[in-house]
Amino acid sequence: MNTITRSPLSLRPWAAALLGMAAAAPALAGEHDCVLEPRMTVDVRAPVEGLIEQVFVDRGDRIRAGQTLLVLDSGLEKANFEQAKYRATMVGAVKSGESRVEYAGVKLQRREKLADGQFVSLQDRDEAAAEKRLAEAELVQARENQRVAALEQVRAAEQLRLRTIKSPFNGVVTERMAHPGDLADNRDIRKPLLRIADVSVLHVEALLPVAAYRKLQPGQALEVLPDAPVGGKLSARVKTLDPVIDVGSGTFRVRLELPNADLRLPAGLTCRVEVPGVDKGAGGLAARSRPTAPAAPAAAAR
Repeated sequence: MNTITRSPLSLRPWAAALLGMAAAAPALAGEHDCVLEPRMTVDVRAPVEGLIEQVFVDRGDRIRAGQTLLVLDSGLEKANFEQAKYRATMVGAVKSGESRVEYAGVKLQRREKLADGQFVSLQDRDEAAAEKRLAEAELVQARENQRVAALEQVRAAEQLRLRTIKSPFNGVVTERMAHPGDLADNRDIRKPLLRIADVSVLHVEALLPVAAYRKLQPGQALEVLPDAPVGGKLSARVKTLDPVIDVGSGTFRVRLELPNADLRLPAGLTCRVEVPGVDKGAGGLAARSRPTAPAAPAAAAR
């Protein structure tokens, strides 16, 4: 059974970094620290084991959905596909069966006419009828075999397709760990071949004080100010509000979506998000740092 160990606050690395920023870096009223993260990051692994034949991308390359990233050696799979393809196009057995059915039908008609005039026995007529039924059964079997061959071609094509790994989305290559001649082991999840990130839409991850919980709703537009060297002011929309508030810091997590179709914004950049009417620290770390009243003295012993 797999076990996932979480920290007491269940904070991701970016969340821990934001808590540090909140304690160290002052911000203007209404501005809260945030981080720009990729919409998704995927470790690319091979679905089957095999030697890597070619790698078409490198670190930093932009990729598009459906683009070939790398291919595995597929000589055996190509041979199996060509064999299955040829078997699927073979029609000799079907044509032979059709000819036997046609001949058996003509033969049966002749035997029936002769049997009506009592020129042949009824046994000869029954044997002709049996030959026709047998020929029809053989034709059905030949057509079924042709259908099975077509399905084997589809299976061989799928096995060949698994040797080519394509990008599932538009994005960038952040890490390359594979090289031609390496063995792609699909059983070792610790050894991905590539790491790719979708940065066409960025997630703006922020920790906001509890005072902002009732002031936000999904779909609401907020202003995001990326730090240097990008700068400027951009509009992002609230995607999710974490329904669990962290009792230690008095904050909750918010995710906004920021379009980045031109890939101008780099992921991993720190930023600030403006929440009108909510000052930094309201109901959060500042509220948690208020002094508490001293405890009442214990009763004197009798």
